[in-house]
Amino acid sequence: MTYDLIRHFADSWGLVAMTAMFVGFVGWTFRPGAHRDHHSAAHSILEEGERHDG
Repeated sequence: MTYDLIRHFADSWGLVAMTAMFVGFVGWTFRPGAHRDHHSAAHSILEEGERHDG
């Protein structure tokens, strides 16, 4: 593979793949069942319970 071939692939299909991954990550973040997970993660430091200091 030459540099020009790799550059052409990155400029075309690489951009499409990165855009699809970005849309997928944003969609995963705002999916309907995500609110419970985000709320749990945001408040986990404030909850009383076991401490795992190591």
